[in-house]
Amino acid sequence: MRFPKTISHRGTEVKIYGKKKSYPFYRLVYRVAGKRKMEHFAKYSEAKAAAEKKAEELHGGSVASALTAGQSSDALAAYERLTILQHTIGRRISLLAAVSEFADASAKLKGRNLGEVIDAYQQSIGVVKEMDVSKAVEEFIGQRQLLTESKDGKRAQLSKNYAYMVSLWLREFAGSFPSTNVSGITKEHINVFMATHKDLAAKSRNHYRGAIKMFLKWCVKRDYLQQNHRLLEAESLTVEKADIEDIEFYRPNELQKMLNRCRTNPDYKSLLPVLALGGLAGLRQEEIFRLEWADVWQVADHIEITAQKAKTRSRRLVSICPALTSWLKKYKKSKGLIYDKCRDTLHQTITDLRNELNIPVRRNGFRHAFCTYHFALHANENLTAQQAGNSPAMIHQHYKGLATKAEAEKWFAVMPRKTE
Repeated sequence: MRFPKTISHRGTEVKIYGKKKSYPFYRLVYRVAGKRKMEHFAKYSEAKAAAEKKAEELHGGSVASALTAGQSSDALAAYERLTILQHTIGRRISLLAAVSEFADASAKLKGRNLGEVIDAYQQSIGVVKEMDVSKAVEEFIGQRQLLTESKDGKRAQLSKNYAYMVSLWLREFAGSFPSTNVSGITKEHINVFMATHKDLAAKSRNHYRGAIKMFLKWCVKRDYLQQNHRLLEAESLTVEKADIEDIEFYRPNELQKMLNRCRTNPDYKSLLPVLALGGLAGLRQEEIFRLEWADVWQVADHIEITAQKAKTRSRRLVSICPALTSWLKKYKKSKGLIYDKCRDTLHQTITDLRNELNIPVRRNGFRHAFCTYHFALHANENLTAQQAGNSPAMIHQHYKGLATKAEAEKWFAVMPRKTE
């Protein structure tokens, strides 16, 4: 018998090669998917039967013949796993697509285990909950509102006024992204929003930035935003260096007019201690709202600002100058809060008083006046900072050179008069 022997089935050929002294087996040779395959048999009858069967399979288009027994077993097991996955996710994935995706992922992982990477993903961004921006903002505002309420007689953790302003800024922010999930916010979203406020002062834009950053950090804690979101890297969230604010402060004759009118007009009676403490002791409005008369008289010649009532939450004693003593002496037996009306009432009453006396509005003008004149009188930023509850650097930067010593002496010499 001559070899190679060709076994064909409807044009598909399989060759059988004979034995050799160096290789005592019959070799069955054929091609599958362009690759040469070879099988070995000890008997020609076995080789011929296998060749006939292989030729028939190859003609029918089957490539299973290219697989070993182990490979065939793995392929069947892989198909079973894919069938289970299809029922789980509701989508069919071919074996080739599954293997290709795994191979691509493994190449990118550079030796790391795919399961470990998936676990890390789930711990960082895989647990993010879907939450609409507007709903998240309202939840954030609601939680902060609880911090503005005082408990057990202690000072609230958060200023109501500041919480209110933050709520306005964030509601405006949320209104810019209707029907958007927190996890869908992008750097471009933030940049566009901040661009709409380009006409505001740098300080005002920084307020918006601070509120947005605070909200985004809170969203991470609530699992509404992935930890590695990188939104804080948005160019528009970079804090701007604001110009030093122009300091507006009242003059001695303006303070004299306002205090005299408060002393003689019942409509402004409740304002007198507020203006006197702000202008002659440098107390902040928020501190005055928390202050009681006991705090004024408890320490001789000093107003005690406890840590609970100070803006900085740090206790300080403020000296009572002779002029302030004169204005407050009739309140020696008073008890309770210095001012027991709301902020809106206070601001409106001050506005009415100024308008009546034709005095221009000066933002935070009483405290600014105290710091300006106190520094001019003593030329000691450390002393002024201690009295005002501020830093020496802030005093030096904002209040240096705004008034003369002579003007300062007039300010602290404003005494009660019978006529304006």
